[in-house]
Amino acid sequence: MKNTKIKRVAVLVETSNAYGREIQLGIADYVRANSRWSMFVEQHELGALPPPWLLRQTWDGIISRPTTTALARAFGAMKVSVVDLNDLHHDLGYPRLQSDNSAIGRLAADHLRDLGLKRYGFCGFAGEAWVTERREGFVQRLKQIGFTASCYQTPWRGRCVLPWAIEQDRLAQWLKQLQPPVGIFSCNDVRGRQVLEVCRRLGYAVPQQFAVVGVDNDELLCRMSDPPLSSVLPDAHRLGFEAASLLDRLMAGRKVLAVVRLIKPRAVVIRQSSDTLAIEDPDVATALRFIRLKGCAGVHVSDVLRVVPLSRSLLERRFRQSIGRSLHAEIRAVQLRKAAQLLEETDRPLKQIASLCGIRRVEYLSYLFNENFGLPPGAYRRRHAKLG
Repeated sequence: MKNTKIKRVAVLVETSNAYGREIQLGIADYVRANSRWSMFVEQHELGALPPPWLLRQTWDGIISRPTTTALARAFGAMKVSVVDLNDLHHDLGYPRLQSDNSAIGRLAADHLRDLGLKRYGFCGFAGEAWVTERREGFVQRLKQIGFTASCYQTPWRGRCVLPWAIEQDRLAQWLKQLQPPVGIFSCNDVRGRQVLEVCRRLGYAVPQQFAVVGVDNDELLCRMSDPPLSSVLPDAHRLGFEAASLLDRLMAGRKVLAVVRLIKPRAVVIRQSSDTLAIEDPDVATALRFIRLKGCAGVHVSDVLRVVPLSRSLLERRFRQSIGRSLHAEIRAVQLRKAAQLLEETDRPLKQIASLCGIRRVEYLSYLFNENFGLPPGAYRRRHAKLG
């Protein structure tokens, strides 16, 4: 007879921000479709201490974001199935899922580079593992394409946190040292709003002088910003769904290795803070917009020249001066980014992916991947699969 016992599960995930709420929605959607759980949830902020009732109850499973070394030991004494979602500590002995912070940084770098920018900055918090991972992903991607980034970081938590007025002054000093136009990647939407506030105070034009991108796509924070803040959207719903699925397997007695599984971000949600092309040459800007819009429709350089009525040699020269590569290379870059996204996020066959990206032959897609990424599409898919 099938076991119909309702599992008792404690969900220790913050409700104070959009990221935590999306995780909880992902958990709820999994449970609604697959299991019968009695879930215990308490509204609290990120970093809040576990509720008093947690260690006094008997649980079948726990999904925990605020996991610390001490809490991990307490879970061990309780002999309970645990899925760890913390962003601060590694190797606590439980299966752990988290957003792929390096991929978040790479996605922000790609977005800002696509605007035609040549100078970059990173604004983060010191001493936070998740911030370090986002910064390194951002800086490494820029390094791959020949650029560097100025970094500004101050403490986020504890007694060393700067008063807001001092923080604003230091942020202002940092921004004044940068030469616009600059693309600023902020480690989250809170930091992004701070950058926008200081830009407004200094009279800097956003996005023309400073294009700013945050992370988490918190609708309230982003829409309250002036101008509205662009933001990298992590797949927190997927994170919650997969965490619930993993806990279900653990509670069923299946063994799972205590490894980290990384969830790729979904996209950059573009709002006014980065909705620009920082290119002074209007003909180059027109050509770039056309390539970004039609690059995966099988366009050629001849199609670009019909939109921008200049000789090929003149447009090529001016395009290289502004963008740093040829028209043909930009078309291929657009196609490769789309192909990489489809390989990471779908199980579509290579022939269909090539067609969707405007590449006629699978063999040529394989050649391009080997040339640009050092591995064929199939290996790229395995390495960058959605769950890492």
